[in-house]
Amino acid sequence: MLEVLLKALGLICIIALGYLLKKIGFFKPKDYVLVSKIALNITLPGAVITSFAAFDFDASLLWLIFIGLGGNLIMSMIGYLTARRRGQDMQAFSMINFAGYNIGCFTLPFVQSFLGSYGVVATCMFDAGNSIMCTGGTYALAKTVSGETEKRGPGGFLKTLFSSVPFDVYIIMLVLAFANVKLPEFAVTVSSTVGAANAFVAMLMIGMMFEPVLEKQYLKDAARTLAWRYGMAAAFAVLLYFCVPFPLEVRQVLVILVFGPIAAMAPVFTERCNGNVALASMINSLSIIISTVVITMLLMSMQVTG
Repeated sequence: MLEVLLKALGLICIIALGYLLKKIGFFKPKDYVLVSKIALNITLPGAVITSFAAFDFDASLLWLIFIGLGGNLIMSMIGYLTARRRGQDMQAFSMINFAGYNIGCFTLPFVQSFLGSYGVVATCMFDAGNSIMCTGGTYALAKTVSGETEKRGPGGFLKTLFSSVPFDVYIIMLVLAFANVKLPEFAVTVSSTVGAANAFVAMLMIGMMFEPVLEKQYLKDAARTLAWRYGMAAAFAVLLYFCVPFPLEVRQVLVILVFGPIAAMAPVFTERCNGNVALASMINSLSIIISTVVITMLLMSMQVTG
């Protein structure tokens, strides 16, 4: 347990480092744009390729892909509906920041430490559906809602969706995994080196974007987003633990996954939709702290000791 807590604390420290380096002038205020491009187009695709290199397709867990996909769609819809009276920009913001689960950088270490190899496979299956939305799907929906797409309708949505490099890589790797096609060892070696930097780059980027927002409305927006996020996570957890026909180990994994923090790329996609980047980064950072506490309590209450 201590090892996992230290890892989560390490992620928070990297966020703090990014913020501190910005404040002392090492980074300029807009340098996060370059770092976000590195994360979105280089390190995240590397991490995706590496995760699929060790991906063992298990047909019995296929439904977990749809659970991961469905959870994102439900949360995006809730974000859209709850902000319907506040304009398109706020609807797009809520769609992006209500949805998405930070699996690879955060939740997976918990599963690896406490729920074994079968739990890791279940996590990868859930993340297949989750990442389809986190790497481009939710962004494409939000950008269509905000009116920022060059072409509205299905054509504009698909153009935005497939313009996301991580999404394209995820789809390609998912097809290869289902076809049982393995990448050359050299390609995996390169991708693992690049992907290993993703957690650091993503957390540093969030710190660079982070700016404490003390205005009353922004604090209300942060509280609102997090309340919906974790309130629905609790509802999902109860439903998945008691009502789905999976082994206990898989149901425990699902409970942990739905309480994961907001996806690390959410602030990037918020910026691309001309949303409030500082608020998105603050919410993202707070979600990491909340998820660390909640997941630790869940592991203790479920008596999962590894």
